[in-house]
Amino acid sequence: MKAADIDGFYSDASALDAEAHLILDYRIECQGDPRVAAAHLCSEQSTAQWRRVDVDEDYRPRFAAKVLDLEVEAEQSGTSYPLLPPVEGPVSVCRVRIAHPHANFGPRIPNLLSAILGEGPFFAPDVPLIKLLDIQFPDVFLAAFQGPQFGLQGLRALWRVRDRPFFFGVIKPNIGLAPEPFAELGHQAWLGGLDIAKDDEMLADPDWSPIARRSALLGAARLEAEQATGEPKVYLANITDEVDRLLPLHDLVVANGANAVMVNALPTGLSAVRMLRKQAQVPLVAHFPLIAASSRLPYFGVHTRVWTKLQRLAGFDVIIMPGFGPRMMTAEDEVLECLAACVEPMGPIKPCLPVPGGSDSAVTLPGVHRHVGNADFGFVPGRGVFSHPMGPRGGAASLRQAWDAIAAGVPLAEHAAQHPELAAAIDAFG
Repeated sequence: MKAADIDGFYSDASALDAEAHLILDYRIECQGDPRVAAAHLCSEQSTAQWRRVDVDEDYRPRFAAKVLDLEVEAEQSGTSYPLLPPVEGPVSVCRVRIAHPHANFGPRIPNLLSAILGEGPFFAPDVPLIKLLDIQFPDVFLAAFQGPQFGLQGLRALWRVRDRPFFFGVIKPNIGLAPEPFAELGHQAWLGGLDIAKDDEMLADPDWSPIARRSALLGAARLEAEQATGEPKVYLANITDEVDRLLPLHDLVVANGANAVMVNALPTGLSAVRMLRKQAQVPLVAHFPLIAASSRLPYFGVHTRVWTKLQRLAGFDVIIMPGFGPRMMTAEDEVLECLAACVEPMGPIKPCLPVPGGSDSAVTLPGVHRHVGNADFGFVPGRGVFSHPMGPRGGAASLRQAWDAIAAGVPLAEHAAQHPELAAAIDAFG
């Protein structure tokens, strides 16, 4: 890129139509002049070659992504991670804010991802390390998306869960049971007070647990539990599969009594989820396989809050995400940023229910509540319910008892003195 060309990839925010652009925040490690590297980053994700040979034209005013802000945070002798081929010489660590015209790709998630996370930015000259930290959408772009069908408040009304978290439970073992004993475990957990009994993200439609049989048994058990408890109950069926099976599987499990469906968002594809959302009759729940593979390195890939926003945009009512504590290898601040991305204002897109998870039980509920700061979250134990010493009925009861203690401002140990299920949970998981 010639020196005279660089200015075409820079702009002041006041000179641009805010509604015509997405705002992208990247952290980059670059060689040479950071101003040139940032211009390459914009060029490669938008116009690239912006004119034809021997033709007096310039596509940049209409199509170019443009740097709004560039801050050099540090200088290093090399990149934060060893690379092949190795990067020679000093490296500048920069934060770059870019405005990208969304007319370049329109309200299409595959095309959006191809621009902001594709070959252009991740192979930009002089930018060997890059991470997309955040994305902001203008209202005119958001208006083309349905977003969640029910959203957080719609789920509270639908499932009659008021003034407390939503209690999920992952039926265990994750892939090891035939439908009959699997359904009985879910039934017992519902009787104990669980709101949502769910398939594990790895259990879809295998030979040993066909989804047709499993969903029929869980659907019937759910209705029995509702009659016995007087409370709505939810069977969350995992319909993750090839794209052409999503709609038939949704229709099958819903007809069998499942009243929510789960999709592993990235393996299946956000565009496929958006397709499903257009016909879904029940809430859609996201799970997070593949997200850590693209997000865990702090200086490369894409921040989890970006995936959270995109899942909400695609139409998920519930987003299960890596939660607090060492098991999920995710920093507390990052979990909190993903929680905020579920509920913060996003034009016409409804807030969705965040579910931070990972090795939870009644013992960890006070800590999760303290981190979140309110009751607008889902709590999703697996072992904490289904490996409880008193069985899944006792495990589910221990969650309700733990919440009663929190709501009353009473320590768990004190409340457990009169509640054997909670006492057993403390002994087993504390």
